[in-house]
Amino acid sequence: MKKAVLISIGCVSLFGVIYIITAQSGDRRILPSPEKIIDSMQEKNSRPLPTLKNPLIVVKKKERKLHLYDEAKLVKTYDIGLGFAPFGDKERQGDGKTPEGEFYIFTKNPKSNYYLSLGVSYPSIDDAARGLREKIISKKEHDAIVKAINEKKTPLQNTKLGGEIYIHGGGAANDWTLGCVALANEDIKELFNGLTVGTNVKIEP
Repeated sequence: MKKAVLISIGCVSLFGVIYIITAQSGDRRILPSPEKIIDSMQEKNSRPLPTLKNPLIVVKKKERKLHLYDEAKLVKTYDIGLGFAPFGDKERQGDGKTPEGEFYIFTKNPKSNYYLSLGVSYPSIDDAARGLREKIISKKEHDAIVKAINEKKTPLQNTKLGGEIYIHGGGAANDWTLGCVALANEDIKELFNGLTVGTNVKIEP
């Protein structure tokens, strides 16, 4: 299958690094052009969410959908884009996969390179255990991740397991991120304004 090399601003919302990524053609995982990404970052009108008692984000990767629940009630569903290699759980830094598992929002960034962003607490305790078992990370890194998760703080973001996974704006038409979950700007604005740090996030295959 023929491949196309495209230039895209990376998923990391804090450092503004520019990446060159090769994407398979012939399916929805082709990266958008830089111009289309910038166009999709223009703010549109968003609608405030109702007051939520116990919010939960459920990302269904295969469906390319983000479902927002309040306890057992489905509040709203959003279209999403994923990492440029969307199938399977994230294993290592730079693999382009969106992680799977149970997480929480550990930060809200109003100055994201992708309009607004919510930090997802990857790597999890399970990810850390796998990383230690496979000798991807050290015992010290493993223990630091476990401690942060147990205290619902920010896990280490710079190990070989990868990190800096965000739910952010920039457009949901393609799987173009480095492993993040991307929405239209008006949609991330709703979530950003309606959710708090500590909100639980479940990412399913």
